[in-house]
Amino acid sequence: MAAPLLEEKLTCSICLECYRAPVTLPCGHSFCEACIRDWGGRCETACPECREPFPAGAELRRNVVLSCVLEALRAGSPDRPGPRPPPDGPGPEPRSAPNAPGPEPPPDGADPAPRCPRHGRPLELFCRTEGRCVCSACTVRECRHHERALLDVERRARETQLRATLEVSRQQATLAEIQLQELQQRSSQIQSSACTLASAVSGKFSCLLQALEVLQALALSNIEAAEAQALAQARDEEQRLRGHLEGLADHSCRIQDLLEQLDDRTFLQESQLLVPPGSLGPLTLPQWNGDQQLEGLKETLSQLCGLLLKEEDHPGVPAEDADSDPMEAPGPLAPAPSPVCPRRRQLWQNYRNLTFDPDSANRHLYVSRQNQQVKHRCRPRAQASPGSFDLWQVQCTQGFQTGRHYWELRTSSHSVTLGVAYPELTRCRLGPHTDNIGRGPCSWGLCIQEDGLQAWHNGEAQRLPGVSGRLLGMDLDMVSGRLTFYSLEPQLQALHTFHAIFTQPLYPVFWLLEGRTLTLCHQPGAKFLPGPQEEASVLS
Repeated sequence: MAAPLLEEKLTCSICLECYRAPVTLPCGHSFCEACIRDWGGRCETACPECREPFPAGAELRRNVVLSCVLEALRAGSPDRPGPRPPPDGPGPEPRSAPNAPGPEPPPDGADPAPRCPRHGRPLELFCRTEGRCVCSACTVRECRHHERALLDVERRARETQLRATLEVSRQQATLAEIQLQELQQRSSQIQSSACTLASAVSGKFSCLLQALEVLQALALSNIEAAEAQALAQARDEEQRLRGHLEGLADHSCRIQDLLEQLDDRTFLQESQLLVPPGSLGPLTLPQWNGDQQLEGLKETLSQLCGLLLKEEDHPGVPAEDADSDPMEAPGPLAPAPSPVCPRRRQLWQNYRNLTFDPDSANRHLYVSRQNQQVKHRCRPRAQASPGSFDLWQVQCTQGFQTGRHYWELRTSSHSVTLGVAYPELTRCRLGPHTDNIGRGPCSWGLCIQEDGLQAWHNGEAQRLPGVSGRLLGMDLDMVSGRLTFYSLEPQLQALHTFHAIFTQPLYPVFWLLEGRTLTLCHQPGAKFLPGPQEEASVLS
């Protein structure tokens, strides 16, 4: 049983017969002297086995040990053919009997490595031209002029390519996640803008005569249709991104399974069939323009443009204009009443235009629109100011020491905290809480949650019913020691009142959850308090 194996090891890979005058190349592989000389004369001077180049005039040394083994083997087998004469003509050609039986199957316990179905030799090389595994005998004829490589070399190259493809897939998945988040944020902005616009149109149309109710319904219908169209575009884009994410995930799983494949042939064959998903493509954000929804009203209500199309931070009107009629209605009908309730109009007498202090803002809070708006973003700013909060908080530039003051602000959603605090309010995190407004004796706060409210002071909380509107007001009376929070939509409603003796100046302070936005509403003609450089005169 060992004789066939020994004979196979003593076979020249060029002529496929037992070695005749074996010589050894510098790479260590042995061949018949006549075969390798003819090979070097007709082909490139490279080893037929490993393709390692060798000089054209390299000295071919006789393999003494191999020659002795062959002589001993021939001496013990008298029926073996004697030495054959040197070949004439262009050189020996590989011989294979077309009707000769194929290689015997390996005995039990032999090497189970796959072998060439034509020559029965181990599959040690990969033909890049044909994309299949071949043996050394295949390189003589079929793959003689093809590009070849060792299996482990080809696998390493393919693994490098697949890992690069996997990295690209991961990068595309990250980009798709970012774009999906941006799309969802844009959808939320559209919904918020549509809600605000519809509320503003409803409030303004309530000032008109009953004869204009049809126009009001039409305007709201157009807004809803535009919102539905924009959100439909957003849903289509979201579906595309999710589909791309699923394709990338499936592609990544197939690559991972292929990298874990132990069989080289299966790995190389299936890797050629692996087609990566198409490119992600740019993100198409849905188009939304609130002003465009009002263009139809400009023609019909040209005389009411000042009322209907005026850009405001909230749907209210200035205090001095609250009792004025924007347009005298024809006929005997009386002017429409003002949509602002008397109580709110009374609060506006002490209205203060405030601004956020950018130096106090946490790194995740971005102040914009002339310091009137702050937004919590996931990505923090590069550097924080020395006096900034470690918590997700921001403070107003203006403070109050005496008198009565009122201001309004609009929130984009729940999960925000409004309050006032003494200057000694710490900028650092204390305890497990995410904010420190109302957690100690030097601050008072109202936490707006999805399911209700919580009034906080000195570490104690009082649960309150929820609030539906996003427009809020804060009334601070330093003389009587009273701080009242109001909900202004759909109607004015007092939410909670703190009673205390204020001994130090108070500064408005706010906390925002990720993705939330706070906007300080400004009233034309209201008192605009100076900044820190004039703080001494303000607080005096």
